Formats: sequence, structure tokens, C-alpha cells
Amino acid sequence: MWNFDNSYARLPDSLHARQAPTPVAQPQWVVLNRALATELGLSIAALESAKGLAVLAGNALPAGAQPLAQAYAGHQFGNFTMLGDGRAVLLGEHITPDGQRVDIQLKGSGPTPFSRRGDGRAVLGPMLREYIISEALHGLGIPTTRSLAVVSSGEAVMRQMREPGAVLTRIASSHLRVGTFEYAIRKGGVELVRELADYTIERHYPHCRTSDNIYLALLEAVMERQATLIASWMQVGFIHGVMNTDNMSLCGESIDFGPCAFMDSYKPMTVFSSIDHQGRYAYGNQPAIGQWNLARLAETLLPLLADEQEQAVELAQQTLGRYVERYQQAWLQGMGAKLGLFQADSSDRQLIEDWLQLLDEQQADFTNSFRALAGDPASLAELPPQPLFDSPAFAAWRQRWEARLAQQSESAEQAKALMQRHNPQLIARNHQVEQALQAASESGDLQPVLRLVALLQTPYQVQPGCADYCRLPEPAERVFQTFCGT
Repeated sequence: MWNFDNSYARLPDSLHARQAPTPVAQPQWVVLNRALATELGLSIAALESAKGLAVLAGNALPAGAQPLAQAYAGHQFGNFTMLGDGRAVLLGEHITPDGQRVDIQLKGSGPTPFSRRGDGRAVLGPMLREYIISEALHGLGIPTTRSLAVVSSGEAVMRQMREPGAVLTRIASSHLRVGTFEYAIRKGGVELVRELADYTIERHYPHCRTSDNIYLALLEAVMERQATLIASWMQVGFIHGVMNTDNMSLCGESIDFGPCAFMDSYKPMTVFSSIDHQGRYAYGNQPAIGQWNLARLAETLLPLLADEQEQAVELAQQTLGRYVERYQQAWLQGMGAKLGLFQADSSDRQLIEDWLQLLDEQQADFTNSFRALAGDPASLAELPPQPLFDSPAFAAWRQRWEARLAQQSESAEQAKALMQRHNPQLIARNHQVEQALQAASESGDLQPVLRLVALLQTPYQVQPGCADYCRLPEPAERVFQTFCGT
């Protein structure tokens, strides 16, 4: 069933530590992502067998696996730290039937040499949170790691209190991070960075080989993917929560879902993470943090960009300087589509920003307000009216918006269809996620989690009977903080 070819394990030993998962006491199924298993070419029957359960719990190794913990560093809230997989083991790289290479990682699989006195375990609630959020992003069409399975361990894990333990199987195009390069430059210098860069190009960006400066092309390619990824987060109100450099994937996937959340009322400085006391990773700060993280990657690549440091710095700065333009372009096209604009340009920026200002002033719901503009009465009829749409300011803005739509060659119906393709009816609202996790953790009731995930597979479609999932939380249901679970 498994088809392993473990290229990362062939990199120098300084980039990883050989480490088998630590068996758990009594593994039991919590959830298996059957659709993902099918995409990966895995046998569902084999996964659901006793042997399959043992593999996904870390109690047995599949044929061809070469388990290891990856080494990396990271700027955490701006402060540099040497890190590594402290509670995760990479089983290996599975080659799918269509030739795609994906990492198979067990999260919560026990201590490693990088655990820093941690227990290496994970709690059921946070693992189910990662499952929900990663599937929500996938449903929204946003690049992301995904969750193949969550297995309970039969063991208690001590955090603020004793909580049920679990192991999550994470699927990623790779786990290469900005922090991997930060680790390499400090542990092995230029030659280790060169080997890691060559590996990254071979695995994710082979087109860079045709460039005159392949390592500058690598920086450009990573910058491009990060700019478009963060723009896509902004378009759906997603807040990652901990955009440390060790949580920035070089292949452009969303990764590490700890204190992440989706915004309800539009407020640019919204923060949910319990550890982000200064608002460094607030919703509105995410684009700038993306550029800051890329600058840390560029620093590690400087010796490869040019023989003279001054020239290398200039090349890196020129590349990083294009980040803002590329991000703004992706943001403008995405936000324009949300307003029915097929070819948004710089002249539309003020219209978009004025709309967001209205949402901010009225404390309006980000998702429902956009969806209401798309004219979707079937999904919003059961929701309470929004004062925003009765305000004189909105009436004035609407005239400008409709005049702009009238300038397009596309019809009003085509614009409406475009909006409905880019404005989700459903997001993983924080209070519903928390309620589902509470039911799973406290009473073993998985139905709220399964129902929520099923709906989030097709968030842009009008789905009968799901109005409750579109509503804002009652005051007593509001979630003000989210936690990473470590």
C-alpha cells in the first residue's frame, strides 16, 4: 500500500535525527479522512485494519519507512531559537499513483532529541482542530497541509489539566521551512545551505535550474507562493496566529494550525492567539510578516547569490522589494472577484478599501457581508438583518460599486456568479469549532466534528439546512482566545 522513497533521509545527518515513534498504550480510531486516502492511492481497508491503525498510532512501522525528526530553527515572535520536531516523526515520503511526493508525518508521536524536555505528545482537541482547519482551508481552495487521520492514544496528557492524548497523521508536500535554512546556515554553513537549496529546487522548483542565478530564482519562487498564499488567507478572514519562520513552508502551503482562527466581525487588528500579547501576528499584520520571514530566508541565501556580499544584498533586496507588488496584485484580484470585478486594477483599490472600512465601522461580519452582496437569499434568509445595509454610508458606496460593475462587459448575472465562487457561505467559525471539539474531548461525541468537516468540503455552495453554521456567535459563545496545545 505504502510507496516510500525517502529523499530527505538522504540529506546530511545534521538536518535530522533518526527517531522511531514511541508506541501508545491503546490506540483507537477517532477519524480517518477517506477522501484524502483515496487521493493518495492508499487502501482504506488496509488503513482501517488493526495493522493500519498501529501504523497511524506509531505502534508499527510500514514497509519502506525511515522515521526521523527534522531539525530546524526559527524566529519565534521575532526571537531566534534552535528548534526541531519536538513531538513529530516523519515516517517518510509516499509517492502517489500520479507521481506526487508527499510527507507522511505523525504528530504527537513521542519525544525526540529536539523535545527540549517536552513530553512529545499531543492532545485530542488540538489535533482535531488541525483536522478541521486544514480541511476547511482545502475546501476553500487554499494550499495547505492536510490530515489523514486522528487516533486516540489511550493515554492522558498533562497540560493545564489531564487531557486525552492523540496522534495526527499530517500530509504535506514537504516540511521544508524558512527555519530549516536558518538551522542549516548555523550548523553547516554555506555548503549545507547549498545542498539544502539544491534539494528544495529539485523537489519543488525544478524550473529554477534554467535560471542564470538559480538560488535567486529560488528566493523569487518562494516569495511568489508566499505572497499569493497570504493574500488568499486575507480574502477569507483567516488568521494563522503564529507566523514564526519555522511555520513558513517553502512550498507555499499553510502549515501548523495551533491558535489559528477565522475572523467574524471585520477588525484588521484581530488577534486570537493566547500567546500573541503584542498583536505581532494580527490579521492585518500578516502580509508584512510574510515579507519579514522571507528576509530571514534571504539572509541564509546571500552567500549563494553572488560572490560579493554587497551585490548579493542588492539582489536579495530587489527580489524582496517585489513582494509588496506581488502581494497587492494577488490581494486586488482576489478581493475584486469577491466584489464581482473580473479585472480589478489599481483604480479599484479605493472602492475595496472603502467597503472594508464600512465593515470595520459597523463591526459587520466579514463572511456574511460579502456573501450578502453576492445576492444569496437562500443561505442568508434565516440570519438576522445586518445594520450595515441600512446605513447611508453603504447606500453611497453601493452606487459607486454598481457603477463600476456596469462598466464591465460581463453581465450582472455573470458578476453575481463570480462573487458566489469567491465568497464562501461557510467558514470554520470559532465558536462552532470549539463546541465540536468540546463534544469530542469531553463526551466522545464526534458527530459535531464530522458534520462540520462535511459541510466545509464545499463552502461556496448553498447547502440546505446549514444556516446555523452561518450565524454569528451569541455573546456567551464568543471565542476570544485560541491555544496551541503544546
